[in-house]
Amino acid sequence: MTRFLKLLIRNRLAALGGAVILAVVVLALITPLLPLQAPNVTNTADRFIRPFSPGHLLGTDHLGRDLLSRLLWGTRLSLAVGASAAVIAAVIGAAVGIVAGYFGGRIDNVIMRLVDMLMAFPYILLALAIVAALGPGLMNALIAVAAVNVPFFARNIRGITVGIAGREFVDAARLAGMGHGRIILFEILPNVVPVIVIAMSTTIGWMILETAGLSFLGLGSQPPQADLGSMLGEARAALIAAPHTSVVPGAMILAIVMGINLLGDGVRDALDPRLRSGALTRPMPATSVRRETVPAPQGGGVLQLADLETRFEIGPRIYRAVNKVSLEVAPGECLGIIGESGSGKSVTALSIMGLVASPPGVITGGAAYYRGDDLIGAPYRRLRSLRGDRIAYIFQDPQATLHPLYRVGDQLAEAIRVHHSISRAEAEDRAIDLLTAVRIPNAESRARAYPHELSGGMRQRVGIAMAMANDPDIIIADEPTTALDVTVQAQILSLLDDLRRERGLAIIFITHDFGVVAQLCDRVAVMYAGRIVEEGPTGTVLDAPAHPYTRRLIACVPELGQGRRRLEAIPGLPPAVDRLPAGCAFAPRCDKARDACTAGDIALERAGARAVRCLFPEETLT
Repeated sequence: MTRFLKLLIRNRLAALGGAVILAVVVLALITPLLPLQAPNVTNTADRFIRPFSPGHLLGTDHLGRDLLSRLLWGTRLSLAVGASAAVIAAVIGAAVGIVAGYFGGRIDNVIMRLVDMLMAFPYILLALAIVAALGPGLMNALIAVAAVNVPFFARNIRGITVGIAGREFVDAARLAGMGHGRIILFEILPNVVPVIVIAMSTTIGWMILETAGLSFLGLGSQPPQADLGSMLGEARAALIAAPHTSVVPGAMILAIVMGINLLGDGVRDALDPRLRSGALTRPMPATSVRRETVPAPQGGGVLQLADLETRFEIGPRIYRAVNKVSLEVAPGECLGIIGESGSGKSVTALSIMGLVASPPGVITGGAAYYRGDDLIGAPYRRLRSLRGDRIAYIFQDPQATLHPLYRVGDQLAEAIRVHHSISRAEAEDRAIDLLTAVRIPNAESRARAYPHELSGGMRQRVGIAMAMANDPDIIIADEPTTALDVTVQAQILSLLDDLRRERGLAIIFITHDFGVVAQLCDRVAVMYAGRIVEEGPTGTVLDAPAHPYTRRLIACVPELGQGRRRLEAIPGLPPAVDRLPAGCAFAPRCDKARDACTAGDIALERAGARAVRCLFPEETLT
């Protein structure tokens, strides 16, 4: 709850809306305790008194009734009716949506067709029809407003329930013998409650406005009882002569509706698990950069990283995802980056072209030189011209990378035309040539297919073709074979290797698999807790690992045809990068750790083509 409130307060508009609503609610609650005049007592001798007059702070209406008293009592009534309508609509709509989404089939079809019929009518016309059938009155207006909003909740909750009902934990509950009622109450409902809360927070303002609209037309609150809508309705005849009688309730309606909407947007963002990092705004087009010094380039590779540092700043906590990483890749070379999940491999790659989301990501140090030009902090126009043209990415999940509504050939053609002024026909021909180059059979017909019509291996080949579309100098492949079976994985690796040798590409290949590294990479860099712990030629590192972490990683790989041996496992878990221990981060899991390992920072020692960050390495570097 504390974390939720912190995220809510960080959103300034939501905090403003919350402050307005809190003030209005407090006023409504203490209204019976305030020394106000009776809201319904008339005195025609005092009609249309101006605001700030003695005894009448906001003036009087056409019957001489005190506007301040009627405003506070009317606000109290409008809030109660709007909140009640929201709760009723949410409960009934959520129940209908959960039942339809959970059972599916005919039940779903019948329920949702009825919901569609209700949604075919404009809300206000349907509410008017319901009130006309039931008769004027505040309770009937509440029923009408709740009824017309039930379809909104039902459709939203049904969509969420359909996805949840097919999940494995629901299947497990059925296998455990749980009945439909228990599954709905204990498995489905807890997962849709946040959606219900979000829907309520964003619609209660409109329900108050709809109730006020019915009262304005004389179908809601009846005289002498007042709510905000009826006050507006009574004041419209004196709009010119006594505008304050309309302005007072109108301003209160505006404040309530705007405050609730702003607060509702903030609640939605704070409850969204994708935004709990504190990034309540749209990420910047390039990663935020905040560095004091810029290291000079040291080598001659096509791409050089020099002491690169990337952090995620979430409130007071700082996650050092990339901590002084220095790497270099030459034309035609394949550099493998390997390590456990969370070691900083992908963040390192994304930092090169400023693709780490900001907020909360920020690059706090180092440089990334492409042909001598520092990319860190470069103008967005420069980064955009390089992305997909000179430096291309192959992402892990091609299903998420490719747009589901566009044919793969059109997406390839678009990737070319963004960077080169060629005709559409030429781009389409180029797209077919690329699909042929990545060994997709019947390339011309496959270009007209949508991503869902292709297998996982085919989609990954399309992703490779897209990366190759503009003949880049560097390809960054972020675990492109993880989701593929062994046969397709071998084909993809062979394809990348052939393309690299034919075109002189530099490839940075991110993976968990030493087998992939052995097959494809010339050099390998091992990462742990955001730092490079070992680097060197692939064959040398695999045959004689110097860092204990590298040795333990290699020992975890099964060896086929080598007889029985114990399959090793690394004890413990990688450290949280916001609480890194002093010295070597691997020391708590290392069987060779000594007191000196935790005494201070350990430098990356280089000897020839190899480097290791360890005081007591497995092998002496020569």
